[in-house]
Amino acid sequence: MNNLRRDETWIVKCFYSKFILNLQGSNHFVAYSLIISDLHLCAEQPHSMQVFLHFIQKIAPEAEALYILGDLFEYWAGDDDIDDPFNRQITHALHALSISGTAISMMHGNRDLLMGQKLAQASGATLLADPTLLNLYGTPTLFTHGDLLCTDDIAYQDFRKQVHEPIWQQNFLDQPLAQRKAAIAQLRTRSENAKKHKNENIMDVNLEAVASLLRQHHYPRMIHGHTHRLKRHLHTVDGHSCERWVLGDWHETGNALRCDAAGCSFETIIF
Repeated sequence: MNNLRRDETWIVKCFYSKFILNLQGSNHFVAYSLIISDLHLCAEQPHSMQVFLHFIQKIAPEAEALYILGDLFEYWAGDDDIDDPFNRQITHALHALSISGTAISMMHGNRDLLMGQKLAQASGATLLADPTLLNLYGTPTLFTHGDLLCTDDIAYQDFRKQVHEPIWQQNFLDQPLAQRKAAIAQLRTRSENAKKHKNENIMDVNLEAVASLLRQHHYPRMIHGHTHRLKRHLHTVDGHSCERWVLGDWHETGNALRCDAAGCSFETIIF
């Protein structure tokens, strides 16, 4: 275990805890992880919140790990908003899941790229870089939110580059919280209006960008969200066959990708 990173050591400990608990009730235990993204949780969508809490309290505790690949929140104005009652409900639920033995990892999305260590700590989670390559039950697996693959949308990529600059983020976070929320609301309105005039295809991933990222990371399995186009794809890159699993967003129902040593499959979350 000396060669493991800290977060990997934590996952091993959680796996051992889950293994012992499952042995008490069953002679057969299959370790698995759940991967979700694009929940867009906000007070204006209470049913999505109910689905999320049901998932966290009743379904996710059976998994050894939960990976959230961005856009958990509809927006995140900064970690100083963590005491908002709605946000606190989310962090409390995640922290309880973490204490139960399920390791939680969170990745920034385009909606919540300002999530910081304070939020991660309150949630009992580890922040992942985008992209992150992991060995998931013997299969190299590349996690990414997915927006970096939408290279045909040049205007969005220019915006993405700007808001990922540490200086830009710090200048934004230096503003009062109320001012930040107002700016985000304006940005969301402009973004929704801009989408109405964009070709639907440019908001999907660029296949050459997908191939390039797979090539860069030595042809792993890829899992991402952002586009909301729930599907399994197969790519052949330089003679290598690579899976790409695209996660969906959450509305009346949720969805999760379950992965174990035998592979992955989609699950629908109903409340």
